Amino acid sequence: MKKRRLGQSDLMVSEVGLGCMSIGTNIPTAKKVIEEAIDLGINYLDTADLYDQGVNEEIIGELIMDKRQDLILATKAGNRFEKGKDGWTWDPSKSHIKKAIKDSLQRLKTDYIDLYQLHGGTIDDPIDETIEAFEELKQEGLIREYGLSSIRPNVIKEYVKRSSIVSIMMQYSLLDRRPEEWFPLLGQHDVSVVVRGAVAKGILTSRPFSTLASKIQANGYLSYTANELKQVREQLADYHTLSINELALNYVLSSNVIASVVTGASRKEQVKENVQAIRADLLPAHILDELKQITKKDIYEQHR
Repeated sequence: MKKRRLGQSDLMVSEVGLGCMSIGTNIPTAKKVIEEAIDLGINYLDTADLYDQGVNEEIIGELIMDKRQDLILATKAGNRFEKGKDGWTWDPSKSHIKKAIKDSLQRLKTDYIDLYQLHGGTIDDPIDETIEAFEELKQEGLIREYGLSSIRPNVIKEYVKRSSIVSIMMQYSLLDRRPEEWFPLLGQHDVSVVVRGAVAKGILTSRPFSTLASKIQANGYLSYTANELKQVREQLADYHTLSINELALNYVLSSNVIASVVTGASRKEQVKENVQAIRADLLPAHILDELKQITKKDIYEQHR
């Protein structure tokens, strides 16, 4: 599988990454998913300390021990939780981040994280303190690089300006093109985008509309009504020889600012389908332009 550079770093990540939140807590099943991903050339695994209150990290740590040196391992911090208790609180403080990394390293059975990400962020955070924490972790060799997982423009702009982040994880798809407004800024500063949500909660797949979440069937998705979603799906299905899923994944990878599209999978068959879908060279400029005509280009209204 092709790899792309993450920002200005030395990290080369596979165009498809594995979003590990979906692998579940059944270890034999999770093992099949992770092994399939690695066998198919995926080297980028993305998790977070919050997923299953650390259990996700524990499972990954157990399953990749003998392959650790070949993988780009990403996790996240910033959400303080107490194991066994519901909910979490936002805590981007230096003290929390420096404790959270130790816990994650222990669960992941490794002595370094390739990409450590702030799992959110607000403009009211002590941003300089947060950046200082990540910079110190980098100097200490506990992380190789750090990034941000956020869709808030005001937060993104501050980190691009004030930190040495190499990536931003953002929800981005044919149905959520809001990040495109910020691609020129990110490209100018050599900050890569790691994509999540590329198939828009299953809308951009061949799944029957009636099997999608009831909330989507009733209220639509973002600025799209349910009827608009049905129309877009029909247009995409009739548009090209590629499937909707193939169009969706290749579209988000068409920009040079994108480093990897992280796809979730609870079965190994889903991993294979996503990997086989990536053929970005099949979407020349005129097709990309036509896909943009079919879909909306909204912008973020809040947190600007």
